[in-house]
Amino acid sequence: MNYKIGVFTGSFDPFTIGHDAIVRRALPLFDKIVIGVGVNVRKKYLYSTDIRVKDIAGLYENEPKVEVRPYSDLAVDFARREGARYIIKGVRSMKDFEYEREQADINRKIGDVDTILFYSEPQYESISSSMVRELIHFGRDVSEYLPKKPGI
Repeated sequence: MNYKIGVFTGSFDPFTIGHDAIVRRALPLFDKIVIGVGVNVRKKYLYSTDIRVKDIAGLYENEPKVEVRPYSDLAVDFARREGARYIIKGVRSMKDFEYEREQADINRKIGDVDTILFYSEPQYESISSSMVRELIHFGRDVSEYLPKKPGI
């Protein structure tokens, strides 16, 4: 059996309905998806790593093909540690595409890991974690941008 593992990496602060859509679209391609909740030293986070991991894991508690783990090194090193040959990323714009293309080139060179890009569905193109964080900062309701827990 050719066991395929993909890692979906990001800071996910917070994990949005756009992120969830990428995971659900990627599920049929992999035997297992590991969502890697990263720590980027250049970012200031709204939620701790532990909270982000716990909240995301709760979304997929009924999906045995999804695991959630924190990581604090390069995404390519996390992928290799998890036994993954693929990094899953979502792109919403040309700016996202250019950034992810550069990362994919480096990851392939230094870790022999390929990147699979999923283009955002139109209804999710304007949703970003930074936009949701800003709305939260100003006391706005963001529930429509966050995935619902199973059974809710």
